[in-house]
Amino acid sequence: MAVTVSLLLVFGALLVILLRSKALGFGSAFVAAMFGFYLATSGAATTVNALMRALVAALPNL
Repeated sequence: MAVTVSLLLVFGALLVILLRSKALGFGSAFVAAMFGFYLATSGAATTVNALMRALVAALPNL
């Protein structure tokens, strides 16, 4: 749970930075958010969660 919330904050901050620098338009941001929403409800959600958990677990070993 704590990792999910912090990753959510990181990706949210990155999205805000991209929007403020005009590297990402509002339409693209909406598409990115909707893609994430639908990806979370798909069958790939467990695979994506497992991948993110493995990446977070590997970070201290770098």
